[in-house]
Amino acid sequence: MPRFFFDIHDDEEFTPDREGLDLDGLEAAKAEAKKALPDIVKEEMPVGSRRDFTVDVKDAAGQIVWRVTLSLVVESPSQGSTANT
Repeated sequence: MPRFFFDIHDDEEFTPDREGLDLDGLEAAKAEAKKALPDIVKEEMPVGSRRDFTVDVKDAAGQIVWRVTLSLVVESPSQGSTANT
């Protein structure tokens, strides 16, 4: 079973995965990254109006095989959209 590593970063922090997970393959690794992001976002609020959370999925050789990003945008309806600022 291949081992994958899930490095997490945003505009402020970088958290490398030094242990990794043994998974069935690339699709399982992508699913694991997608599953983790909502939990990460729940714990962090954006500084300002937007924050992007990214998981870089690396194989055992250190190559990025997937990059999954989730954006959290906080805006006031009375101020209009700030997603593009």
